[in-house]
Amino acid sequence: MLSAPAGRLARLHYLPGTFRQLAPGDHVLCAVSGARIALDALRYWSAERQEAYASCEIATQRLLGR
Repeated sequence: MLSAPAGRLARLHYLPGTFRQLAPGDHVLCAVSGARIALDALRYWSAERQEAYASCEIATQRLLGR
C-alpha cells in the first residue's frame, strides 16, 4: 500500500477478493451510507460496481437492489 496521510480519502480499484490503492489515503466512504471506512477495516465492496460498503448488511441490501 502507498503511504497513508492521516485523514485523507484513498482512491482504490476494487478487485474480486482484494483492492489496489491508486491514491494514498487512510479511508474510503461507504457508497450507501457515506460512513468513513478505515482501509484496515475495509471488508465489503463490489468489484463490479467499484463501491465500498461499511457492513455486510449494507453490502447485501445494495447488491439486492434495496
